[in-house]
Amino acid sequence: MSCKAIRLSSAEGVQRYRNVFVTGAELTSTRHNGQVHSVTGTPALTDRILVVDDEPDIVALVAYHLAKSGYLVSTATSGPEALVVARREKPSLMVLDLMLPGLSGFDVMAELRGDPAIAGTAVLMLTARREEEDRIKGLNVGADDYLTKPFSPQELVLRVGAILRRSRASQADASDVRQIGPLRIDSTAHRVTVDGREIDLTPTEFKLLLLLAERKGRVQPRNLLLEVVWEAAPDIQTRTVDMHVQRLRAKLGPAGDLIETVRGFGYRIKSGAERA
Repeated sequence: MSCKAIRLSSAEGVQRYRNVFVTGAELTSTRHNGQVHSVTGTPALTDRILVVDDEPDIVALVAYHLAKSGYLVSTATSGPEALVVARREKPSLMVLDLMLPGLSGFDVMAELRGDPAIAGTAVLMLTARREEEDRIKGLNVGADDYLTKPFSPQELVLRVGAILRRSRASQADASDVRQIGPLRIDSTAHRVTVDGREIDLTPTEFKLLLLLAERKGRVQPRNLLLEVVWEAAPDIQTRTVDMHVQRLRAKLGPAGDLIETVRGFGYRIKSGAERA
């Protein structure tokens, strides 16, 4: 395969090779049997990126820039191969061209979102198509962002980083939700539901329930609950804790049985399985 490039900036040595903007040095260092070479050092990041395009040279160029930025990189050149690699390696993000043999990028995204094992994979869509309809279709199917060809590899790397930051923030938000049997506690929204029914709790009741949930399965002594929830001296009357637990159980209904009294010690919240 011949290497044809269009000079874009003689000052910086930037060229357009196929649909990617690169420097002459980068173009030379990444063209060898379509593989990624001249990337040394230990990756600074642990995210794995899957690059999918039917042009091996484009795959190598994109993979080179991602690897140079510290990402672990896997590649595929067809839709079916992309799904095989994704299921095997569970990448954090897929850089996905729309025009692929075997399965289109749209079909790959649909398969991706329909498989619980890889449904959470972020997708940066690459396309030569500039029509708004195609971009909207890709975003509706499940792409997180898109780039139209020709594109700058540096911009692609920046977009990958931005998508992964958003993904991690979303996962952190999800970790703020705790599900214990029928009981669901959203610490960000300060919302508690039992079997989908919202429970109205006072701020102190919510704080008490959340502490027990965060330490599920472990007994929390009354004096510790007083210090953490009420920010009170541990030697005050412990009936304060008992009365709040009693009211909390009443509001939670049958789910109140999850809060167990450990006589002589304090309280703990059981797992949903223990409830049975």
